[in-house]
Amino acid sequence: MTKHIRTLLEKDFPHVEALDTGIDDDYIKRVFPRLITGSNRLYGLFLDNQLVSVAGYTIYATSYAMLGRLRSDRRFKGSGFSTELFAHVLHEAFQVEGIQWVGANTQEHNTPAQRVLEKNNLVPQTMLHGARTKDVSQLMTDAEPWNPVTDLKRKKEWVEEMYVKPGGIFPYQCFYPFPSSWDLFSDENLNSWSFYENAEKSRALIIKTDQKRYLFLHALYPWSDITSQPGLWETVTKEYQKLTVGVDEESFIWMDLTKEEAASLPENHPFELPSPWILYGIDKPQWQALEQRMYAKR
Repeated sequence: MTKHIRTLLEKDFPHVEALDTGIDDDYIKRVFPRLITGSNRLYGLFLDNQLVSVAGYTIYATSYAMLGRLRSDRRFKGSGFSTELFAHVLHEAFQVEGIQWVGANTQEHNTPAQRVLEKNNLVPQTMLHGARTKDVSQLMTDAEPWNPVTDLKRKKEWVEEMYVKPGGIFPYQCFYPFPSSWDLFSDENLNSWSFYENAEKSRALIIKTDQKRYLFLHALYPWSDITSQPGLWETVTKEYQKLTVGVDEESFIWMDLTKEEAASLPENHPFELPSPWILYGIDKPQWQALEQRMYAKR
């Protein structure tokens, strides 16, 4: 059998549709045209003319690539094709001009995917629950909502303090956190996101919207004192009420929480806490050093 890897095109949809992945209503089959255009690429590993594994990437904020959409035909699992294909996609992502970091997000229980990532030298960066709810009223304290921040300079000061200076992880979108850099915080983004600060100007909250099947109010708060900040949840509730006015589609409040933050919530908290996601990644200098070592061994 002849093995080869190539970029998937629109004409390849019958191959993708024929994959026996065991996943009911697999979204990559539903949205296949979107996964091969724009900032998205999808690759396939073929044995002769049969597609046995797929994976791809999406570019974010010009310098980040998120790998994903890893699927394998169940009849060929255990053959190492996923690891081989993922290595190819990782290499291709770093060939894109401007890419400085490549990563992947997988759930805590998905140990096969974690093995593929670790074999390709990606390392864990953080673990986050995608906590969601429609009502945070039981966390409210009847305090006044926080004050809006509209000045771009002040927004940048908060970004510097909350994310860039400490070098933390910034949840750029629901399901897509990245290591912080100014590339994530364009003026366009900052102007479209809502910022709020408390009366003491010691804490700030970023509110933005995201569409991932459902409509989400994405609340970003990098401190661990989420249950003891008066006015925090009043601010979130006020913004959520504004978002849902006249909206027919189902919507939720989304907040990214570490395991420690999730454990600090009261026993009767309103959030759904599915299995947390582990962010893996590698930056370009690290990847180049690994590539050079591998080349030297040949």
